[in-house]
Amino acid sequence: MRKYSVTALSLAIALSITGCAAGANSPTANTKQVTDGVEAKIVDHGSDVTVTGLLLVAQPDGSAVLVATMVNAAAEQEDLLAIAAGQVMGTLSETSLPMLQNQPLRFSGDTANAKAFFIGLNILPGNRVPVKIFFSRAGEMTLDALVVEQSGIYSGVVA
Repeated sequence: MRKYSVTALSLAIALSITGCAAGANSPTANTKQVTDGVEAKIVDHGSDVTVTGLLLVAQPDGSAVLVATMVNAAAEQEDLLAIAAGQVMGTLSETSLPMLQNQPLRFSGDTANAKAFFIGLNILPGNRVPVKIFFSRAGEMTLDALVVEQSGIYSGVVA
């Protein structure tokens, strides 16, 4: 009997430590951010804009390149007007970038359809910098973006 009690107690302790018994309420089930990139959403006055995976890739010359995905879920078109990192205004691939309903803007990568970079940002990898994004209807969004080095999965991210 004692052997079964020890086994049952050991199992109960193991489940409580790992959180496996918590099911949908376990800490790992509630994870929202699964990358180094930050996320934010604006749902206001008919706007519905989501930004995911936002981070900056430091370049050897002191500039930085934006990595992010932005989606407008609202029926009305949204326009991405500008992006600033720290005190540096970004250079966009177009003067303003139209955001049609559920058609993502992807910055960097194989499926990129937009580009943004920041000349002279001079922020070292491992640091964070405030990034302000300006939309035509949704207004302004500020995120605290991580700066990563141009290596590994980010080695191909260039201005």
